[in-house]
Amino acid sequence: MIAAFALVVGIVLGLIFRPTVPSWLEPYLPIAVVAALDAVFGGVRARLDGIFDAKVFVVSFISNVLVAALIVFLGDKLGVGGQLSTAVVVVLGIRIFGNAAAIRRHVFRA
Repeated sequence: MIAAFALVVGIVLGLIFRPTVPSWLEPYLPIAVVAALDAVFGGVRARLDGIFDAKVFVVSFISNVLVAALIVFLGDKLGVGGQLSTAVVVVLGIRIFGNAAAIRRHVFRA
């Protein structure tokens, strides 16, 4: 319940204050969001499987975001940022859909 309340408060604050993202950070934000979603879906799956650990979740969340941003940063420096961004999104997307399928099977028993 606290997490849902925090999400609603965050959305409302974002709509009220309309924060801006620095232009140098814009290419990394979508990748960071996808990496964060991967960690969240993994956390939900672990919770439903009864193996959730808050420390593991926090470390996974932060490391997913940092590693994904680092890969895209290195790709930009090497001149292949678009290709590496696509690769990161594909890999994380596969993980997200795998976790979503496991969550669906657990919740709906199907």
